[in-house]
Amino acid sequence: MATFLNLSSVKLNKWQVALLLGTPLAIGLGMYVLRKSGNKDDTNATTKGGKQPATSTTKSKKGKIENKTLSIDGTAPDTELERKKKSAELGEQLSPLKEANNYKTEGNNCYRNGKYDEAISFYDKAIDKCPTEHRTDMAIFYQNRAASYEMLKKWNKVKEDCSLSLEYNPRYAKAYYRRARAHEATKDMSECLDDVTATCILEMFQNNNTIVFADRVLKETGRLDAEKGMREHVPVVPSAAFVNTYMRSFIADPLQLMELPASTTDVPLRGFVRARKAFEAQQYDDIIAACTEEIESSESDAQYKVEALLMRGTFHLLGGSFADSKHDFDAILANADADPTLRVYAYIKRAALFIQTDERDKGLADFLEAQKLRPDNADVYHQRAQILLLLEQIDEALVEFDTAVRLAPNHAIAYVQKCYAEYRLALLTNDQNRLGRVIRDFELAIEKFPDCVECYSLMAQVLADQQQFPQAQQFYEKAMKLAPTNPSLLVHQAIMMLQWRGDIDTAVALLNRAIEVDPKCELAYETLGTVEVQRAQLQRAVDLFEKALLYAKSQAELVHVYSLRNAALAQINVTRKMGIDMNTISAMAQSGFLAQPGM
Repeated sequence: MATFLNLSSVKLNKWQVALLLGTPLAIGLGMYVLRKSGNKDDTNATTKGGKQPATSTTKSKKGKIENKTLSIDGTAPDTELERKKKSAELGEQLSPLKEANNYKTEGNNCYRNGKYDEAISFYDKAIDKCPTEHRTDMAIFYQNRAASYEMLKKWNKVKEDCSLSLEYNPRYAKAYYRRARAHEATKDMSECLDDVTATCILEMFQNNNTIVFADRVLKETGRLDAEKGMREHVPVVPSAAFVNTYMRSFIADPLQLMELPASTTDVPLRGFVRARKAFEAQQYDDIIAACTEEIESSESDAQYKVEALLMRGTFHLLGGSFADSKHDFDAILANADADPTLRVYAYIKRAALFIQTDERDKGLADFLEAQKLRPDNADVYHQRAQILLLLEQIDEALVEFDTAVRLAPNHAIAYVQKCYAEYRLALLTNDQNRLGRVIRDFELAIEKFPDCVECYSLMAQVLADQQQFPQAQQFYEKAMKLAPTNPSLLVHQAIMMLQWRGDIDTAVALLNRAIEVDPKCELAYETLGTVEVQRAQLQRAVDLFEKALLYAKSQAELVHVYSLRNAALAQINVTRKMGIDMNTISAMAQSGFLAQPGM
């Protein structure tokens, strides 16, 4: 294959890696659509010390944007102040507006010199003197006084003055931004989100400082909502597509390999035997109840109690019932008489659980225990490799993939995921020669495993990353022939259509098709929701994010989807209050689509 490969401008994150691998252990899935570049200069603003505020053309240290002092407005040069004083001494009659602006200028000078109480006194005089019909000036006076209150950390006063400023000028972005910071300081995060969203909209999503602030606020609101959501979350039995993807990632899972004796009577199946038959028939709704029947049976009747614990724990894990899942795996590991192979898989799956619950050290420790029990078990290394790749420990992941492939050379998924890890390392090290070898390895993988969907889908994603979209589409089409109802493939193609052609209609059709074939596909709802935000169909986006929340499993996933939903809700609230047509804003601000967040 003659393919030009490019190492520049390719950046993959945890969301993309998890989606590519098809693993249920994704960390922080999803996308975020706010642009993160292109500030406008504020030529009328001056910060303390007389310096221009940080913008896209002013360099600032990453991570310290939120600590910068928001400017005051309407600062006049000292020479102008002196001229006005001399005019007053000569008996020139100043208008109330000019007199008010003189007070404002003196207040600004005090502010720049750190004399915030004195600045407030001058702004008081400016407000008292200024005729109220001069609405722009009144808005500035209140906003500047709020700036002084902010420096004194009098947050309620900041909010009051920003609100008064906005009564005079409802489109005053700086007042919204300052009030948002006051709300953040007092932990009023919902109000904070509305105000920073208003700022983003008024700035046309062009100010990177504001977008960084908004991103931080969204994560915090998402975290708070997710904490409550986890307590109230109702576990959902995963779809057949989700379960199949998970099960295919194992090389020798005993739950899939074991054979039960054929029934010779007409007696209804019970316990684990019933659960195993349900598993074979992909009737996953019945599995937990059937396993529970086995586990709660008497010792004489429970022939497969440990197997039932492992299967029930697995389906609790896939459904997001982490406490119940851990309880079952713990019971197996506490049983010294349990079959060692079953104990190995209890360790492997509990390790995945710990990664989901952000207990990484415990997860890696469980992998080590599994390795001690069965050092020649390929699944120990393959499952650990996938986790390490998600954790962006690519070198370590490759060592594990190498061992897994050596122990199970005919396992297609381990083989092709090793190729993908090599690709990630080539990007990381900017190694063009290695990248060429990786592509050849992918081609060999496809020759060796022509019926493996993952070989084609991962190759397609690599080509899409390289902007080789026509070739990528060919591989997606081959993958779809093997798995026409695979929702992940449909989501992949939708994303590529947006990147390749900006073809929203085709992307939406593909995402709706993904939902049709898998109504429990959280990622399809989430991705379609972000598209609808881009199209300014905000209520539709909220509805889709709400659906995604039903099928999200980990707290990290919930945080992300709640953040997306909250962003859409805030835009609805703000545009209604301000009478803004979000379609117009979207059309004017849109010049790039899938910007990724820092999750």
